[in-house]
This record gives sequence, structure tokens and C-alpha cells, in this order.
Amino acid sequence: MKILLTVAYDGTAYAGYQRQKNGYTVQEALENALAALYRQTIPTTQASRTDAGVHALGQRVGFFCDNRIPLEKLPLALNALLPPDIAVSRAEEVPAGFHPRFDALEKTYRYQFALGRTPDPLMTRYALFVSQALDVEAMGRACEAFAGEHDFAAFCAAGGSAKTTVRTVRDCALAERTGDGLCRLLTLEITGSGFLYNMVRIVAGTALYVGLGKIAAADLPGIIARGRRQEAGKTLPPQGLTLLRIGY
Repeated sequence: MKILLTVAYDGTAYAGYQRQKNGYTVQEALENALAALYRQTIPTTQASRTDAGVHALGQRVGFFCDNRIPLEKLPLALNALLPPDIAVSRAEEVPAGFHPRFDALEKTYRYQFALGRTPDPLMTRYALFVSQALDVEAMGRACEAFAGEHDFAAFCAAGGSAKTTVRTVRDCALAERTGDGLCRLLTLEITGSGFLYNMVRIVAGTALYVGLGKIAAADLPGIIARGRRQEAGKTLPPQGLTLLRIGY
């Protein structure tokens, strides 16, 4: 049978999701747990190849196996074998031809900013600290410009392998909340059919530049249309980024 897992992880200690030669990855840790549970090598496929330091709440991972464990108990069995910064929240059976990445209809990511005068140690692994004053209203207007089908060449880092830079963004919006910590939290949430290499981190960096007054919100349509990477904002660090969910 083919099983689809929903996986959450803190990406701080990992060299990204996908297996690689130069570092320990989330995929390696998960496949090690599967091998220990089923006593055989279990290859997996994932919905998103998140980069080093990026987190997830709703990564989706598929694999084939001769499963004798009730699906409702499989997350518990795997979590007992996984490190504490990785957890499986759900297991379900899917058709044999199902592919976690290619069958995905949309993905949602969140980038977080910690706003304040003093860094909050409890947020440093999950948000980018910003001490400067931001024009949050202008950032919100900038986010609106990303919605729709566009050529996002200006928001793709070098090294990407996509055949086309055209993508559809269904929604991009900001939300702000206060809490008990030293900083208030500003979140950028974006949902689209798919994203280019480092696209969400560049979108977030561009929104930040708007908030800092380095880019005008009204200039976003032109920046998108011209497709010049140097006109957009910088690629922000990975710790603020979380893969929230995959829609099928």
C-alpha cells in the first residue's frame, strides 16, 4: 500500500529536507525511522524540498510498504523513533499512483518577522528580528501585488532548475499580533500553485524593503513585469520560513 504522512519539523539542525551528501537531513532522519520500524529500506518522496533551516508544519511524504500497523497508530510508532524536532501528525492511505509533489494543487508558506527593540530569544529560531520601524500598511499593499498569475523571474534565486518562472499566487497577506514576548509578530502568508527557488524568501524580503521605505509599494507591478532580480528585495534568512500546508 502507499502511505502519505503529514510531517512537522524544526529545520534548524538540518541541511534541508532532501537527502544530500554534505549534511544530515530531515528525509534521512525520517527514512531511518521507517527502516527501524519496518526492518527494511523505505524510500520516500516529499511534496517540498525545503532548504536548510526552514521549518514545516504540513510537509507531506509518501512511501510504499507492506504495512501491518493501523494507520491511526503509525504516527505514534514513528514518533517514538524520530528525534524530538521531527514529528508525524497523520498517516493515510493514498492511491498507488499518487505523488506528493506533482499532485499538489497549492502550497502555503509563512514568513515571520519579530518586531521590537530587543531580540526575543524565544523567537530567534522561527522569526527574523527587525528593530527598525516598518510601514506595515505599505507592506500589506505590496503583498496584494503578488496575487495572480505572473512571471516571477525577479523573485527567483540563481541556481533554480524550473522550466518556467510563471507561477500563480492565490493569496498573499500580512497579519500582526502581539504576545507575551519581547517582540510583536508580523507574519506574511502566501498560497500558490508552486514556488520558484527561494521565491517566498525573496517575496518576504521585498515586502520588508517596502516596509523600510527602500522600495515603494506602487513599484511592485513594474518590478514583477520587468523580471530583474536586482530590483526586488534580498533573500531573507531561512529561519523565518515555515511550510504550513499542502493542498490536494
